[in-house]
Parts: sequence; structure tokens; C-alpha cells
Amino acid sequence: MELTESVFPGFVKLYINHISMKGRILMSQKILVPIDGSDFSLRALKHAMEIAKAMDAEILLLNVQYNYNSPNINRFVSKEQVRRYQQENAKEVLDDALKDIENEEVTVHTKIRIGSPDYEIAKEAKESNVYSIVMGSRGLGAIKSKILGSVSFNVLHVASCPVTMVK
Repeated sequence: MELTESVFPGFVKLYINHISMKGRILMSQKILVPIDGSDFSLRALKHAMEIAKAMDAEILLLNVQYNYNSPNINRFVSKEQVRRYQQENAKEVLDDALKDIENEEVTVHTKIRIGSPDYEIAKEAKESNVYSIVMGSRGLGAIKSKILGSVSFNVLHVASCPVTMVK
């Protein structure tokens, strides 16, 4: 077992245990950052970048698009048009986020998922075996998020890894 020490801005010290098995580190060095274009998610990304630098971790930027393929919507808009809209919207959000961090020396991966954001964020965290999730306390859904955003609240309760909320 190897014990490493990292210093984070605003924290005294954080000790991270790396459990090795035949020379392989079992702890994932990825931080999942759900991004929706809101100021909260962009602040969460900046916070996650500082953590990633201190841990020598990678960032996985995730944009979740709602699934608009329903019989009522598909009566007026084709599935292909919906898919194109989702891809264009996700690309715009991810490109804007990447511009904010383009000069940083952290490896960043991007991913798009379709579905319910809270479910897809938790599912991606588990599938990608991330170290933690760093997300905004609120997103673009202002009506639902009076105290704590409904997506962030649900992720906090269903995620299989630590979750950090950023205001």
C-alpha cells in the first residue's frame, strides 16, 4: 500500500490511499464533471481542475441530453432531427466548457449521454469507475432548484462514489 499526500487549495492536507495489486493501482484517477452550460457547472469544472492537478487525475466532462424521442414529439419532429439537435446542443455546451480550460495541463475527455441527467450521471460514474463527481449545486432548471438542484440532490443520493457540490 502506498500513501501519497496532496495539498488542495482551501484544505489542510488530503491523504489518498492507493491499493496496489501486482503493480496496478486499483483506484481510478478520473473525476466526473457533469456540464450543462450553467454558471454552477462551469464553477464546478474549475474546482475539479484544481483537484485533478493536485491528484494528477483526468477529467471526464459529461453532458446529458434529455431524451426527446416520444410519440408526441415524433409526430412533429423526426427522430433524426431530435438526435441532431441533441448532438449540436451537447457539442456547444462541451466546446464552451473546453474553451474555459484550454490552457490547463490536465487530460480531459468528453462524453454525451441521453436520458434523465441524475440517472445518467450516476450510471456513468459507476461504468467509468471514477474517483469522484464534482458538480454544480444547481443547473439550468431554475424552477426545480429552489434550495438544491433536483439533479444534484438525486446524484448525491444514488452515486456510488463521493460527490462534491460547488456553489
